[in-house]
Amino acid sequence: MKIKVPIPFTCLLLASLAVACGTITAQANHFRAPGSISVVASTVPANGDVNPYGLVRVPASVGSLVQGNLLVSNFNSSANLQGTGTTIVQISPDGTNTLFAQINPNTLPGPCPGGVGLTTALSVLRAGWVIVGSLPTTDGTAATAQAGCLIVLDSNGNVVETFYGSLINGPWDMTTLDSGSSADLFVTNVLNGTVAAGGSIVHGGTVVRLSLAVSRATMPSLQSITVLASDFAERTDSAALVIGPTGLGLSRNGDTLYVADSLDNRVTAIPDPIFRVTSAGTGATVSQGGDLNDPLGLAVGLDGNILTVNGNNGFLVETTPDGDQINKTLLDSSGNPPGAGALFGLVPVLGQGLYYVDDATNTLNLFK
Repeated sequence: MKIKVPIPFTCLLLASLAVACGTITAQANHFRAPGSISVVASTVPANGDVNPYGLVRVPASVGSLVQGNLLVSNFNSSANLQGTGTTIVQISPDGTNTLFAQINPNTLPGPCPGGVGLTTALSVLRAGWVIVGSLPTTDGTAATAQAGCLIVLDSNGNVVETFYGSLINGPWDMTTLDSGSSADLFVTNVLNGTVAAGGSIVHGGTVVRLSLAVSRATMPSLQSITVLASDFAERTDSAALVIGPTGLGLSRNGDTLYVADSLDNRVTAIPDPIFRVTSAGTGATVSQGGDLNDPLGLAVGLDGNILTVNGNNGFLVETTPDGDQINKTLLDSSGNPPGAGALFGLVPVLGQGLYYVDDATNTLNLFK
């Protein structure tokens, strides 16, 4: 059975889904088992960076960006130290892997406290600007983690500016609403009091909205930063570096922002994320427990269901906006324990399936 899914905003693009204006046809139950998993390409560039975290589909061809290709950000250096990865690779659906950017922390055009360690926070605007989060360390341990920043690159992979400050503190994941001349970045932060707590849980995790003015001719201009959600549980972790609010996804009509609340093992909903001017706290719980097991990456499927990947067991879980968990599928069974901490970025693409990065195998995979 096929369903018709309307796009309610005129010519708005949910960058995490990379869909166009108008009406699209989505396959109901598209990600239900049984399905097939194929490896599209290795995510490792020539410098040996590993631990792919961020994943986003290129919405338009600009500069060296090719529409339909996927960008992947790497969190670890070749020495496998977390928070030291500096590369973004571009991968075509046929598996061709090219280096999009290698960011030198010593030549950044603006502040980025601590340097460069590229996280799951990754977006591409239609005007060709690429924005990636940095949560850097000096030695791969949480004790040396610093606030970082958001790094803005042009369509040829050159860094042009940074967004930083007290409201950007360990940017961990991101989704974007792009209208062409403006864009809203929704970003989770996981370092508010986390390092100082030395492994104890603190409730300082936030979601912020960065509103940008955008054009192809000039680099994005930051208009405002607003705290949309707060008080999420977070803590440092010897294996995962830090655990806190991670994946984000906008509902199909844009009236709800879903958050993967990893430590409380749930998905929450923040109402009115585009126009909200005050914090909604942790929002309303959509679904908790059940098949959710440390949800990390999150995306909204083409049918409006919420897709999350578990950090503790490698399963993809599909949840309706009403909170019903309707399906789970094993995407990663490697590691010890199987699937632990392997899955972050995921992107559903109409007619192709669900792309996802697997940092246990350092690959971009496709589930369909």
